[in-house]
Amino acid sequence: MTSTFAILAEPTRRLILDALRERSRPVGELVALTGLTQPGVSKHLRVLREGNLVRVRQDGQRRWYELHPAPLADVDAWLDPYRELWARRLDALERHLDSPPRNERTHA
Repeated sequence: MTSTFAILAEPTRRLILDALRERSRPVGELVALTGLTQPGVSKHLRVLREGNLVRVRQDGQRRWYELHPAPLADVDAWLDPYRELWARRLDALERHLDSPPRNERTHA
């Protein structure tokens, strides 16, 4: 099985997931959104299904694809230390911006 990170490395798959984040969609809508052929989108959907990132639901002749976000928890956990790093840096920037300019500090 391919890792979630490897699956997300492909920009078209991220585009499909972004579209599915909004709502479930049939493959035809995903074709229109990506500009790919139906077989091209189907190949990406197969990879996303195998990675458990999307689910498919049959409704008559149409297949509806929907986001299954649970595997993204691994990505979220991996990103957490980076969020903390950025939060510290942004806090330091805020302190710097809130402090008086140097020339005002020396004349006080």
